[in-house]
Amino acid sequence: MGKTLSFLEKLYVGLLLVVFGGVVVHAPLTVGLSTLWPDAALYIKSWKEIVLGVALLLCVVILTTKKQWGVVHSKLMYGIAAFAALHVALIPFFYTGFNSTVAGLFIDVRFLLYFVLVYVAIKLYPQLFGLFMKVFVFGMLLSMVFAVLQITVLPHDVLRHIGYNESTIMPYLTVDQNTNYVRINGTLRGPNPLGLYATIALVTALVTGLLSGAKKIKLWLVWVLGISATLAVWASYARSAALAAVAAVAMVLLVVYGRVMTRRVWLAIGLGALVLTGSIVTFRDTELVSQVVLHEDPNEGNDVNSNDGHLSSLAEGSRRLVRQPFGAGVGSTGSASLLGDSPIIIENQYLFVAHESGWLGLGLFIGVMYMVLAQAWRRRKERQLALIVCATGVGIAVAGLFLPVWADDTVSIVWWGIAAMALAVPTGVSGGVSHEARKMVRKNTREGSKKEATA
Repeated sequence: MGKTLSFLEKLYVGLLLVVFGGVVVHAPLTVGLSTLWPDAALYIKSWKEIVLGVALLLCVVILTTKKQWGVVHSKLMYGIAAFAALHVALIPFFYTGFNSTVAGLFIDVRFLLYFVLVYVAIKLYPQLFGLFMKVFVFGMLLSMVFAVLQITVLPHDVLRHIGYNESTIMPYLTVDQNTNYVRINGTLRGPNPLGLYATIALVTALVTGLLSGAKKIKLWLVWVLGISATLAVWASYARSAALAAVAAVAMVLLVVYGRVMTRRVWLAIGLGALVLTGSIVTFRDTELVSQVVLHEDPNEGNDVNSNDGHLSSLAEGSRRLVRQPFGAGVGSTGSASLLGDSPIIIENQYLFVAHESGWLGLGLFIGVMYMVLAQAWRRRKERQLALIVCATGVGIAVAGLFLPVWADDTVSIVWWGIAAMALAVPTGVSGGVSHEARKMVRKNTREGSKKEATA
């Protein structure tokens, strides 16, 4: 494929970039515009789905005219197609109402559609990989800097000036209604999505700082992104995001340095984990541990406790998983179910999928996730983005035990977008691991192998 794109090809790529960058500020943008034009609120909120629909039509036209359908012939793409087809097939058997069905279908498959569209774009036009990366990084910097401003100098309720309220999105939340611990939103729809998005930013900064040559990157940007993302994870007070960040950062460090870590280092890490666990138990009644870590206030006089809500949701979701092998239909849970007659919130990504599409849908989804992570793992040494995808994917998968992580549009579209980029781009395209980093990884691997041989 030549470097000169036709009008349709430019339009196709442009629409994908608009979604990639626009979804980062989707929440304040749609709330603000919906406040100005309430009669068009539905179309404003659905802007990205409308754009993706147009992009899908263009994709079909381009693949047909260019005779490039071979780029989507793979087990991964077949798995995604089967997952989407299952959702459509279940609609007449478990109809939840027009609004709930449409909303549920968007939530369940839009990020997979975006993955396919970006994958096709990078496969056909690999020279555009750098442009997608710039949009990805710029969006993270914009969002993380705003989060830091919201933590430090801006009023907590600053977003109320553009229409944030109880009927749209709360301008901020608190830890179990304790105003001493304000949970910020940033540019996302809530603290939990902000924490997960900040995890992606944090790991991106970490991998870039470790594996990029100093001459090829502005290190101050890495520091700004890394520090801002760390502060955003903390200020979100999202425990699931904290777990995701710990898991993702640990995976990056193990990939880069794991082979040269001595037994003493491993022992120190283990002892540190024991000390941390013991400290949480010992100081569980202090304000910091009881409220921020455990979300339990021994002095509170009300019944507000997020832990009870999580446990109740998990128990109900598990019961429904057992008795509903075919699920309850598209749009039967989450925000989509609020548009129907039987709303239910399930705070677990896997139980969420099973409730929507049954055991088969859950199996297909886990299979798709596994194939994406496995391919990213195989490319981790040749491309930074693959390591970022792999580490954050594992972290978000852990967070999925406590939240329906892929229901949020920003987190899901951004992560699946970079996953498509990492899997589709050829090895030779710029953006991989620097020569210095390759030497460091090879050196660490050799030294680790020697230590294993002499052990």
